Amino acid sequence: MADIVIQNGRLITFNGPDQQALAITDGLITAVGSTADMAPHLAGAEVIDAEGATVLPGFIDSHVHLFQGAVEATWVKLFGIRSKDKIAEAVRARSKAQPEDKIIFAIGMSHGCMDGAEPDRHHMDDILRDRPFAAMHAGHHTVWANTKALEAAGILDGADVPDGCEVVMGEDGKATGVLNEVGAFGPVLRLTASGARELAGYETGSNPVPAPSAAEREADKTLIELSLKQIASKGITGLHNMDGNFYQLELLAALEAEGRLTARTEVPMHFKNFDSIDRLSEAADMRSQYSGDMVWSNRVKMFMDGVIESRTAVMTRPYTDTGTLADPLFSQPFFDEVCTKADAMDLQIAVHSIGDGAVHRVLNGYEAARRANGPRDSRHRIEHIEVLLPSDLPRFAELGVVASIQPPHGPGGGYFDFGDAEDSILRAEELGWNYPMRRLLEAGAKVILNTDWPVVPIDVLPSIHAAVVGKDLPAPWVDDRLTLRQALAAYTRDNAWVEFNESRKGRLSAGMMGDVVILDRDIEAAPLNQLNQAKVRTTLLGGRIIYDRTSQNADFG
Repeated sequence: MADIVIQNGRLITFNGPDQQALAITDGLITAVGSTADMAPHLAGAEVIDAEGATVLPGFIDSHVHLFQGAVEATWVKLFGIRSKDKIAEAVRARSKAQPEDKIIFAIGMSHGCMDGAEPDRHHMDDILRDRPFAAMHAGHHTVWANTKALEAAGILDGADVPDGCEVVMGEDGKATGVLNEVGAFGPVLRLTASGARELAGYETGSNPVPAPSAAEREADKTLIELSLKQIASKGITGLHNMDGNFYQLELLAALEAEGRLTARTEVPMHFKNFDSIDRLSEAADMRSQYSGDMVWSNRVKMFMDGVIESRTAVMTRPYTDTGTLADPLFSQPFFDEVCTKADAMDLQIAVHSIGDGAVHRVLNGYEAARRANGPRDSRHRIEHIEVLLPSDLPRFAELGVVASIQPPHGPGGGYFDFGDAEDSILRAEELGWNYPMRRLLEAGAKVILNTDWPVVPIDVLPSIHAAVVGKDLPAPWVDDRLTLRQALAAYTRDNAWVEFNESRKGRLSAGMMGDVVILDRDIEAAPLNQLNQAKVRTTLLGGRIIYDRTSQNADFG
């Protein structure tokens, strides 16, 4: 006897022909076929009429920062605001509403947002002078702070920071207020209400210091649960976190035990460039302790560079405006050693690599591991790939490396303002190899898609719209848009595959987990340019409705 039957849908199964209906029993899909085929399963089942809408495997967002996104939901939102007066209005309103907070923190501040000028501590002082105030760029690699915040953090006169990070100093010997990378802005974030506990998995990969109290653990779980409700409303049933520590695993495991976890979540061990290679044993400990269907660990995450906007992405040629080259966060020999060791431990590796020089170095590391250990089904990943050397294109398929790309981030994604090509800090030939997702796919590489939330909202359908529709780009940019089916597969079937779960999820077929999303329309029948108007109607996790727009009685939503 089935628990749930979904009928009259347009099922994209990724397992042969499209179908109309499916049945779920005890959390697993037990039948897929036509609506008529479901007749034997109807007795006693809850029947959902999809009304001709698209039905898909539950979406998996394969690059997120769950704890950070949960905390940032409480910050002042400055996305898209480029007027100093408008920023001041939003910040001062929050300051008035929360007089007891140690710092007012905002997210989404842009370069050039001070009426065309780049922010510094003097601009930030003008916005809020009498108490600490700081704001983070949407890309999460730069923070701007006012004088009070710099003083409270103890970095107004500068600070020793890890390689690749910078407290930018002015001619007066004081910090300008520009803080590049987490090792520089961490002290400011620790002034927030969360004490930057969410940052520990990103900054050090270790647990927060001091150890969170019982009350702080409960507060952190509550914040994560609130974000999980939003995530369920977007049809997402799986997450690949991109920062991690035991603390996050403990929070998620506790939520699962309490019946409050509504997304299957993988958490990595975050290996830093200042770590000893012996620390990889921690990744093995994480894997052995957390290996369930809802919470697990099987991956090592690293950073090879920063971002292009702050000139910390590693390019093969100097930036056109500064003539500078960013230093990689790992030396090639050490990175090769880490990759070889992690690969020998049967761990997956994922590395943040934005510049073409960073991508090249990571491919070298994966090649070194393959040469030392022999070929295996490693499914190692490279995250972002904003610029690629043409000569490195075939190496992805040759080495079995997965390209992990965020369509809204690119110039065709419509989320960030890239300006005109002639104003770019990159060369025309570099822009021509910007976010090359279609060319990677055509070259035989496996391409997966994701958001990198909270850099952009955790909303799959606009991300798919960016991958498929986007916007027309002039030369020297190249059209790398995907087909709708390619993008849908990359958010379902292929994201299940990259986590080694292709036999259990990512397809609508008998025996698969009952993770399903029902949309509010047939997205293949509607005009493509309306794709970002589609909404999620119902989300099921293991056969349980965790979000339903049409009902007030769903568990969540």
